[in-house]
Amino acid sequence: MLLCCAAMTAGITFALTACHRQGELTPQEREGKQLYTVRCAHCHEDNDLALKKAPPDLHRLFQRKALPSGLPATDTAVRWTVLGGKGMMPSFARRFTEDQMQALLAYLHTGLR
Repeated sequence: MLLCCAAMTAGITFALTACHRQGELTPQEREGKQLYTVRCAHCHEDNDLALKKAPPDLHRLFQRKALPSGLPATDTAVRWTVLGGKGMMPSFARRFTEDQMQALLAYLHTGLR
């Protein structure tokens, strides 16, 4: 029974990964990607502000053990950083609804660009 459950879990994980490899995002992940593109990418990808210390790349963020801030790579830590700000990153409090924050987190969990 345990082996059967492990095989099913592996199959589901593979199916979800294969879906993301093809770039097929869920509606929530697509919304998160749009939010990321509009509100995050200009610093975290493009460094449009020409900061001497470029902000960290956030793709594959949840595959790391810790965030660049040293906090564990969890939804709670990312939410806290986004809404509270950290270092040169301003606070985005009241700039994201709860649904938007969930969408952003869902997109970041995909690890896709």
